[in-house]
Amino acid sequence: MPIAPGPVRVDEKVMRLRGECQRVLEQNWREGVAGDRPFAYTCPSPDHYPWQWYWDSCFSAIVWRRFDPSRSRAELETLLRAARPDGFIGHTIFWAPLKGARTLFYNRVSPGDLMTGSIQPPLLPWAWRIAVGDPRGVPTLVRHHDWLAANRDLDGNGLLWIVQPDESGLDASPKFDPVWGWQAQGLPGFPLLVRRNRQLGYDARRVLARGGPVVCEVLTNVMYALSQLALGRPSITPRLVERLYDEERGLFHDVVLPPVERREPVTWTALAPLALPDLPEAIGRRLIDEHLLNPERFWLPFPPPSVSREEPAFSLKDRFLGLRRYWRGPTWMNAAWLLWLGLARLGYPQADELARRMEAAILGAGLREYYDPHTGAGMGARDFAWSTLVLELAEPDARRYP
Repeated sequence: MPIAPGPVRVDEKVMRLRGECQRVLEQNWREGVAGDRPFAYTCPSPDHYPWQWYWDSCFSAIVWRRFDPSRSRAELETLLRAARPDGFIGHTIFWAPLKGARTLFYNRVSPGDLMTGSIQPPLLPWAWRIAVGDPRGVPTLVRHHDWLAANRDLDGNGLLWIVQPDESGLDASPKFDPVWGWQAQGLPGFPLLVRRNRQLGYDARRVLARGGPVVCEVLTNVMYALSQLALGRPSITPRLVERLYDEERGLFHDVVLPPVERREPVTWTALAPLALPDLPEAIGRRLIDEHLLNPERFWLPFPPPSVSREEPAFSLKDRFLGLRRYWRGPTWMNAAWLLWLGLARLGYPQADELARRMEAAILGAGLREYYDPHTGAGMGARDFAWSTLVLELAEPDARRYP
């Protein structure tokens, strides 16, 4: 069932949202030249995130189309300009020198590299389709997707594998605790994991040959599936369902090699396939009815929390030993949007309710990195660019969602 366009809302609240979103996008816009390469992108937050992050840029470009479509194109073309000849594009591109303690944690293979050797959820073709147009005629973009298939589809099943937590974009999510243990992101052993993967060139096959772990992660593959569809390629949704859906629990889960015995905590990514337009309706309704709309799990006052409220791992504390540990309880705007897509597509009135709740959080606290799911209080970085995705809920444009 397609997403209904809905009535155009031109009220005071929406105008305030538009003004705040435009202010932050313009404030965070960066232009310049690095070597012989011009760049133009939206930094995620001026205080904390000065460089170009792959999926942040994709989300920003999607919203820029509402104010200045030329900047949507420039943002995504800047990602493509960083691509290696084989099509690889890294998690983070450093258009200014990287210095200090960050060199221990950021995933460059060599000190002078322009970008990391790690990936992020590959939504570039999907973002291009929404914000710019048909991605199929963009050779660099097609090569980028071909690189992912050649290098991260480890078993020929059509799904991608990641080699460390931040490749999922979810950093310290508790679902990775059973996988990486004390080397999980935000814990003291994480620099050792980075060092090992640097030595192996972030080559997933070499990592697996050294004993792993590698993870076939749900959100990464949802973004990949959306991009496959945007490129006009065969859908991988059936394989995602076959490999990652637990019929008994009615949830999606990650697959790990070598396998781990501890149960994976239930996080919002177990519901992320709701964003897929070709997800079987029965599965989508079960994700919504049994889990998303359950007030003991995900339907909190400002949903969805990044971890089910029923999980012992749920926490609003975002620091451990002075280090940030993201995605362990608070609500993020990109997660709200992706799950909203499923609610809207399947005709649930709660899609409008979710929009109103997240609008209220942002009007009350500003464009923050994430939000307290109980109170809507802003948390993390300020003037956070991808939280402008609230406009996708406030002013839905069904024509742009392939």
